[in-house]
Amino acid sequence: MDLGIAGRKAIVCASSRGLGKGCARALAEAGCDVVINGRDAAVLAATAQELTEATGRTITPVAADVSTKAGQDALLAACPEPDILVNNNGGPPPKGFREIGREAMLEGVIQNMVTPLELIQRVVDGMIARKFGRIINITSASVKTPITGLDLSSGARAGLTAFLAGVAREVAGANVTINSILPGVFDTDRIRSSMKKMAELQNVDIETAKRNRMNSVPAGRLGQPDEFGKLCAFLASEHAGYITGQNILIDGGAFRTAF
Repeated sequence: MDLGIAGRKAIVCASSRGLGKGCARALAEAGCDVVINGRDAAVLAATAQELTEATGRTITPVAADVSTKAGQDALLAACPEPDILVNNNGGPPPKGFREIGREAMLEGVIQNMVTPLELIQRVVDGMIARKFGRIINITSASVKTPITGLDLSSGARAGLTAFLAGVAREVAGANVTINSILPGVFDTDRIRSSMKKMAELQNVDIETAKRNRMNSVPAGRLGQPDEFGKLCAFLASEHAGYITGQNILIDGGAFRTAF
């Protein structure tokens, strides 16, 4: 399917690896020029080279902490008028809720709620003026169902979801959509690190923690970043203009509900 976004400009936050990288790859494959982002300049440069060689598109790496104003300024200097914004940022590590202090709470909210809102504020009016915009937030399945140890991440991402529910309807008439993708368990560096922390919280070994998590997934496997990216690219496409204000689970059927 031609997604109708060839030549569009995209910013994908936290995209040197994992789900963000999957999104950047899929958008580049669809013909977009993509600004990618990460904190590790060496890893980011390697990803930029890989995606450039694989897709032939212009991939611009911006090494920065997207949670800071300086980091956001750097992204927008590289791409002042993005047609597509994919918000992504690392979440707080798993931790028992009694152990989370005030500073950690504030940092978690800044990373996973305030940061994407600030970026949206800075790009949405340009999208409205150009009559095209696609904003996609990578949140988590934990917004819908609790996951032990991820209370801070879940709370911040749920706050982002609620905040944008009304905003999505406000801008929809200008062909600007705002949606979120809620990943379950994907084969990324973060999930491997998370499983180690989960094992400690559950007082089990890593293999047991991994098996417990996998047993909760009807698909019987981890998700792959590239299949996540394909969903992101569709939501960014011209065909998805009638989809807005939605929270789309991609979790192998782990969240059990009929509606």
